[in-house]
Amino acid sequence: MELNRQTMKKLLSLLCFGIVLYWALYHPHDVRDAVMRVFAVFSPLIFGLCFAFVVNILLKAVENLWNRLLRKKQNVWIDKCRRPVCLVICITVILGVLLVLLVIIIPQLKRTVQSVVVMLPQYAQYLEEQWLKLTDLLAAQSIQLPQSDLDPNEIGRMAGQFLTASGHSVFNRTVDITTSIFSGVLNAVLGLVFAIYILLQKEKLCGQLKKLLYAFLPGEKVVAILDITDLINKTFTNFVTGQITEAVIIGVLCWAGMSLFAMPYAAMISALVGFTALIPMFGAFIGTAVGVFLILTVDPVKAFWFIIFIIVLQQIEGNLIYPRVMGQSIGLPGLWILVAVMVGGGAFGLWGMILGVPLAAVLYTLLRRAVQRRLDHTDADGYA
Repeated sequence: MELNRQTMKKLLSLLCFGIVLYWALYHPHDVRDAVMRVFAVFSPLIFGLCFAFVVNILLKAVENLWNRLLRKKQNVWIDKCRRPVCLVICITVILGVLLVLLVIIIPQLKRTVQSVVVMLPQYAQYLEEQWLKLTDLLAAQSIQLPQSDLDPNEIGRMAGQFLTASGHSVFNRTVDITTSIFSGVLNAVLGLVFAIYILLQKEKLCGQLKKLLYAFLPGEKVVAILDITDLINKTFTNFVTGQITEAVIIGVLCWAGMSLFAMPYAAMISALVGFTALIPMFGAFIGTAVGVFLILTVDPVKAFWFIIFIIVLQQIEGNLIYPRVMGQSIGLPGLWILVAVMVGGGAFGLWGMILGVPLAAVLYTLLRRAVQRRLDHTDADGYA
């Protein structure tokens, strides 16, 4: 290999990349903190891009339906109104679905919490009675248990002292939570506005980005970048549609099973399980925790059977439904889906679990293409 200027550039770039990779591997927490800080700064833009990407999937379908319904009435005004009207329809549908879920879930959770607060004294009295029965039973066998003096007034006094002593920290925590909620709402509103602007001018923006690439990069590199971008777009689109399909399937199965076994809150818990199933592989367990809490206030025995039912359903979903639906959607084997969820979740938490699967699918496809090119080149050299 000749040590010319071009070779030295490549060696220097490779050396810098190796140093950065070595540092990143030995400082994963610093890398994660840096990524989170960048995400916090650009969160409105990132949220806008993600929301625009998701809405664009539905927007394409609505615009195709618009074209089929109005193809015999094509004129300038229909063409101008197509994008704004279809975009309003898409955003209304998505926000409407979220609103329906909130209307179904939040009031029931509120009523359940209120009933739990009312029933707490009864639960405490019941536990004390059972403890006394157990103590008398074991005392007959000469087994002594520590005495339990559950005085409600004393418990109330201790709780008051705790709240008084920690009132300042509770106040600060409340302020922090309120600030976080306000910041999240503000970022969501800004991201929604940003997404609307992107969707209204997506063709123009794509054309400008292509011109920018062709202006500063060689044509071969631009073609490679556009090819990878197209792959990413198709993979993430298939991932979103597959994830929604899988969430609907598990939600319907959960509702059918709970209705069959006459469990309470079947519709609400199934909607919650289906919604949290948007988190790959393990999301349904989040809805399960809330479901167990709700059923426990009505019938503890059914809460136990609900846990067994969800475990069986999760095994069916994790081993049969999810790998098949997502494997067919994004072309990633089930084993690598599980690995992507575990590695992504361990490195970046919830967002890592969600985005790990499509990113792994993109890397898997690129690696498969590279391997195939090398094999084709090897075969050509062998036959030559």
